[in-house]
Amino acid sequence: MSGGMKTLGVYTKDFSLYHDLIVVLKHRVIPYVSLNSLEDIPRRVGVILTSEEELASVPLLKAVAVDAYESVDSAVDLALQKLTGKELYSKLFIGIDPGERPGIAIVGDDILLQKTSVEDPGSVISEVRRIQKVYPAKELGIRIGHGSVILRNRIINSLIPLEIPIEIVDETSTTLPQTQRFERDREAAAAIAMLAGGRVQTRLPLEPTRGAIRNVQKYSRQLTEGRLTISEDMALKVLRGELSLLEAVEDVHG
Repeated sequence: MSGGMKTLGVYTKDFSLYHDLIVVLKHRVIPYVSLNSLEDIPRRVGVILTSEEELASVPLLKAVAVDAYESVDSAVDLALQKLTGKELYSKLFIGIDPGERPGIAIVGDDILLQKTSVEDPGSVISEVRRIQKVYPAKELGIRIGHGSVILRNRIINSLIPLEIPIEIVDETSTTLPQTQRFERDREAAAAIAMLAGGRVQTRLPLEPTRGAIRNVQKYSRQLTEGRLTISEDMALKVLRGELSLLEAVEDVHG
């Protein structure tokens, strides 16, 4: 490729915007170049992230005003898309690793575009909607790992109204490095996005198994460093999404 891969540039005198941007870029491990001036922009910079106020002063055709979007993440997504110059993907898969803080990854035409995680299972749908907006594709599919059955089924049931084909993938074959938990969720999501699975036809039951209940109780012990195990009733509420694990533990403590 001539000139190698282009990269993102960051230029703004707005300190808090700059800070928020750098946090997101580092969190998502996206390479960037900080620009102190717009005099001589390095040739490898393909898109500049800036503020709405400073947008007019940026000489590059490709610039994104970060504060014009609902979130810094959305602006970064758009900048990455301008950078790759890809307008439409033929096949896009969203991989989801179900759990307390689901990992989400996007694979477009066999290229890993993004890895992230959301705060809770209820937030998956808005993230999927955002991905739909940012990455137009002829064919879009959702692939979700088969783990955490109840959380998985809750996520699937929330996504069914979007009418995107959903597959459940057996990701046990994807062994992952022992990295930090949230990093592992994202890695798992990326692996899941690459695998084909069985199609989901209907809403799935949210009936907890004994094993699932015991698992949540085990997590509650880990979370409190062995000080406390939540009751089966509490564990059920967590599985049904009525409480987060943290709320259940605090409830007992409280």
